[in-house]
Amino acid sequence: MPYISQEARQQYKKILEKIKKTGIATAGDLNYILTSIANIYLNESGECYKTYNEIIGVLECAKQEYYRKNVAPYEDIKIELNGDV
Repeated sequence: MPYISQEARQQYKKILEKIKKTGIATAGDLNYILTSIANIYLNESGECYKTYNEIIGVLECAKQEYYRKNVAPYEDIKIELNGDV
């Protein structure tokens, strides 16, 4: 996951705060938001293999980073509590 600078994050802060206030009720809502953002990037970058590859690559890397930073530590806690398989 690219850790963008604090200055670069400011341009997205208001949008993310609005999403946070509105809430994301379902996994379908989350999928819609992520797909919509990917579609904005597609429309700005142009439809071609390179753009589709970039979008899929970003989603895959975001998935892996989310797992690394959130899911794996959670699983480690559960192993401590319940024992390993």
